[in-house]
Amino acid sequence: MREIIFDTETTGLDAREDRIIELGCIELVNRFPTGRTFHHYIDPQGRQIHADAQAVHGIGAADLVGKPKFGDLAEEFLEFIDGAKLIAHNAGFDIGFINAEFARLGHPAIGPERVVDTLALARRKHPMGPNSLDALCRRYGIDNSHRSKHGALLDSELLAEVYIELIGGKQAALMLDSIALPAAGDGVAEATAVALSVRPSPLPPRLTDAELAAHARLVESLGEKALWAQMRSEG
Repeated sequence: MREIIFDTETTGLDAREDRIIELGCIELVNRFPTGRTFHHYIDPQGRQIHADAQAVHGIGAADLVGKPKFGDLAEEFLEFIDGAKLIAHNAGFDIGFINAEFARLGHPAIGPERVVDTLALARRKHPMGPNSLDALCRRYGIDNSHRSKHGALLDSELLAEVYIELIGGKQAALMLDSIALPAAGDGVAEATAVALSVRPSPLPPRLTDAELAAHARLVESLGEKALWAQMRSEG
C-alpha cells in the first residue's frame, strides 16, 4: 500500500488568486517512510506574497527567484503521486490549491476519493482538541522543536508520524492490508481502516493435563461461592 503525505505553502489563502510557492511530499509504503521525497520551491509567477502568509512560512520573494513554475513540475509531481492515496492536514486547503494550479494548466483535478484529511481524523479521535499539527505532535510525543516556521517538507515529515498515531500507532502500521472508508461529507475521505487477518486454526493449549487437574482441585477447595467456581459453572 502506497501513500503520499503532502503539504503546501502559498502566497495567501485564496486558491483562485494565490499560488503555491512550496510543495513537499513524503512517500509511505505499508505505512513506513521509504526515504523518497518530492520537494520544490515554486515561482508564483508575479503573485505577491501576503505579509501574514510570509510570517507563517518565512518564504520571501527573493527566495523564489529562479525557481521553477508549477507547470514545469506538474508531470514530475503526477508521476510521484501516481496510484497513491494522498494525505494532508486540513487537506481541503492543500488539494484546493493543487487543483487550482492544475486547472490553470488544463489538467484534470485530483478526485476527493484519493485524499485523506488528518484534521478530520484528529477531530473525530480528539473532539475536544486542539488538533493543530503542533498540538498533535505534543499529544503524541513527536519532537517538533526544530519547527520554528511552517515548511512543506518538514510539516510532511511530522505529519507522517502523526498520521501513524492517528490510525492506531506503530502496531497498526504493521498491518499490510487495508480497505478505504467512504468519502466524508466534504468530499475528502477521512480514514483508512485496517483489515485484520483471522487465524485459520486456534493455537494448541499450553497447559498440561496435570496442570488442569491441579487447577480443578484448587477451585473445588475454594467453595461454591468462589468466583472461579461460578465461572466454571457458567461456562
